[in-house]
Amino acid sequence: MADNRFVLHIDMDAFFVAAECLRNTALQGKPLIIGGMGDRGVVSSCSYEARRFGIHSAMPMALAKRLCPHAIILGGDMEYYSKLSGLVTAVIQDTAPCFEKASIDEFYVDLTGMDRFFGCAQWSKELREKITRECGLPSSFGLSANKTVSKVATNTAKPNGMKQILHGEERGFLSPLPVADLPMAGQKTVARLRDMGVVYINTLQAMPQSLMIQGEDSRPVVPYQEQKSIGVEVTLGRDSTDAAYLQRLLTALTEKVGFRLRKTRKLTGCIAVKIRYSDFNTHTRQLKIPYTGNDQTLLPYVRQLFTQLYDRRLRIRLVGVRCTDLVHGSPQLSLFDHESKRLHLDAALDLVRRKFGEKSVQRAHYHGLKF
Repeated sequence: MADNRFVLHIDMDAFFVAAECLRNTALQGKPLIIGGMGDRGVVSSCSYEARRFGIHSAMPMALAKRLCPHAIILGGDMEYYSKLSGLVTAVIQDTAPCFEKASIDEFYVDLTGMDRFFGCAQWSKELREKITRECGLPSSFGLSANKTVSKVATNTAKPNGMKQILHGEERGFLSPLPVADLPMAGQKTVARLRDMGVVYINTLQAMPQSLMIQGEDSRPVVPYQEQKSIGVEVTLGRDSTDAAYLQRLLTALTEKVGFRLRKTRKLTGCIAVKIRYSDFNTHTRQLKIPYTGNDQTLLPYVRQLFTQLYDRRLRIRLVGVRCTDLVHGSPQLSLFDHESKRLHLDAALDLVRRKFGEKSVQRAHYHGLKF
């Protein structure tokens, strides 16, 4: 592990909840849940007051209601949350030498070399105070030699706290913590480790180094660049006016866009359809829509725009679907009863596609489509 690295991890405390309390101070100090409003919805975020009742993110909403019947439940506002995230990003961008935006409410900052001039801990403390002062939102941070240890340190500092792990102290810091505290240790991994008798990280540390190396993480902080759009287009093998074929193609393109939105944890607030005719004339039309990352929600809008653009007298050479006005987020915020099964199916298909590629699993309407 490089002795001269300093990586800061910043996490906004209960971000969606804090955002709601910022615009409605009457919600402060109360058990507040953000998520799907139907009983088959899920919890996206909850206040620390709600967590005292055992509520946590990804919990079924029906169970959360039983645990805390008097909780206040809100459906969430991704456009508002994204704007606040942009304010926090701007503060960090104005101050940090190099930072990475890991999600809507989570950041890494590379402070390597700054210890010689100012002191990384003091710099981090002042940045945190600046975020609170200019954005009105609480945050916590962890500071260490790498991303993994810094993220774990942040989690131990929450809520509204800060923790530095000095170089050489990583092993001692991690040792008493449960393996579930390690980033990216999912439920199945934790369960398998427990079956092996591994509950705490110190058990992992006792294993031979040939099997396990603890506390080392050489991943760099990737400089932040906001993605402007996500889209896909295809040039047909033969110019076509076949309405049934074009509708199947639109559906397939929309599903691809939906997968890429979810893969990058993005929602879109604007959908566009592009058509190029056989004479190479190209037309595009777009539409502002409620924020979503679900392709089945996008599809009616795509078909509407295509109908408005399509001149049946001309053969089509190219069709494209593109999403802009992107924000960080998850489609679970708009999870209603009738959407539950569909979102679970999407999640299962996405898992296969991430592991084996986008073309590894396809719906029946893809038959005969080549792109």
